[in-house]
Amino acid sequence: MTVETVTTITPGRLETRLRAVRDRGRAALVPYVMGGVSANWTDHLVAYADAGADAVEIGLPFSDPMLDGPVIQQAGDRALARGARPDAVLAELATVSGRLSVPTIVMTYANLVFHPGAQRFCRQLADAGVAGLIVPDVPFDEVDDLESAAREAGIELVQLVAPSTDPRRSDEICRRSRGFVYVVATMGTTGVRERLDPAAARVAAQARQATDLPVLIGFGISTASQAVEAARSADGVVIASALMRRVLDGATSDDVAREVSVVRRALDHSRQDGNAATRAEIPHDRGRPGRGDS
Repeated sequence: MTVETVTTITPGRLETRLRAVRDRGRAALVPYVMGGVSANWTDHLVAYADAGADAVEIGLPFSDPMLDGPVIQQAGDRALARGARPDAVLAELATVSGRLSVPTIVMTYANLVFHPGAQRFCRQLADAGVAGLIVPDVPFDEVDDLESAAREAGIELVQLVAPSTDPRRSDEICRRSRGFVYVVATMGTTGVRERLDPAAARVAAQARQATDLPVLIGFGISTASQAVEAARSADGVVIASALMRRVLDGATSDDVAREVSVVRRALDHSRQDGNAATRAEIPHDRGRPGRGDS
C-alpha cells in the first residue's frame, strides 16, 4: 500500500495578517511605495501603517520594468537616479522594519532576483524583515527554484492571476500561491484608470473557488470608490500608481497617509453598512489615465 505524504505549510506573517483582517470582516488595504524614490521613502511605510494599511508593497527599482506603467516607471527612474539599488533599498528597509506594525511585500523582477541568486536574494529579504515577494516575470512553470529559496528563507511567494489566465492554470496558481493571491484587474501594465475592469470580479471569484487564501485585486485601482467596488468581490485591494503620482508631485508622507486614510474609511464604511456609493477620490493627474500603473 502506498502512503501519500501530505506536506503542511505553516502560514507566514503575511497570510496570517490578511486572514485575520478577513476574519474580522474587513477588506485588506495594501498601498505601494517605490523603494528609494525619495530620501525619506521609508517614512511612507510608517505613515501607511499608521493610516490603516494592512500590509505595504515595496517596489525595487529596475531599469526595464515590463509590467509597470508610466507612473511607476517614473518612480523607478527617479529612485535609480538617486542611486537606489536593491542592497541599499533593503538596508534602508531594515532600519525601519522593527517599527512597522504590518508585514511588507517586495515586488521586483527576475533579473534582480537571479543575478545574486535566488537563495541569497531571499535571505536578504528576510534579513530586512520582508514577509512576501512578488516576481511577475518568472513564468509559473519555472518558479520551482525561487519557490524553494523563498520557502527556505521564510518568505511567502505571491502568485498572480489575470483575465487571460486559463481557468485550469489559474486553479493551479492559486493553490500554489502563498500569502495571498494577487488578481490583476486588467490586461496591460499597471496604472491609473477611469473605471475598474469588470473582468476583475470574474477572476477574483474564480480564485476564491480555488483557494482559501485571501484574494486581493490590484492594477488600475485609483479611487476610494474603485477600491470599494473591487472589495465587493475580493478580500482586499492594492493601490500603487495613484499614490506614486502624488509622491512624484511632491506629496509628503503625511499627505499620502491622508489618501490611504480616505480609502481605509471608505472600505470600512462599505463593509459596515453595505453602502458602496462613496465618491471620495485619491487625487491623480487626470491627464494620464489612459495608460499606467496599479
